[in-house]
Amino acid sequence: MSYMLLIHEPVGQRATRTEAEGRALYERMLRFGDELAAEGVLLGAQSLAPTSQASRVRVEGGRARIVDGPFAEAKEMIGGFFHVKVATRDEALALAARCPAAEWATVEVRALAPCYES
Repeated sequence: MSYMLLIHEPVGQRATRTEAEGRALYERMLRFGDELAAEGVLLGAQSLAPTSQASRVRVEGGRARIVDGPFAEAKEMIGGFFHVKVATRDEALALAARCPAAEWATVEVRALAPCYES
């Protein structure tokens, strides 16, 4: 079964680090991704740019409404993800617990499923 490990981090947290600290954390995340790949469970992984560089699109009445970030109401942002394939939810939870980001952010574990499943 496929799971997403979504990294929820506080908005603005990255700005509290020096560039060297940020690079060191990023290297830890890359090593974690390499470990998952070596274990044969990694399907994909990416770090995402901050919400200040994001846009939101919503279609209302047939017209697209675009709002550029940052988003004042946002307290958290998805900082990145790991897409993994493991046999059980418990295995996915164990991977999330190993993720370095769990030390400074929240790692949400979600199974991939069609939108009609509840």
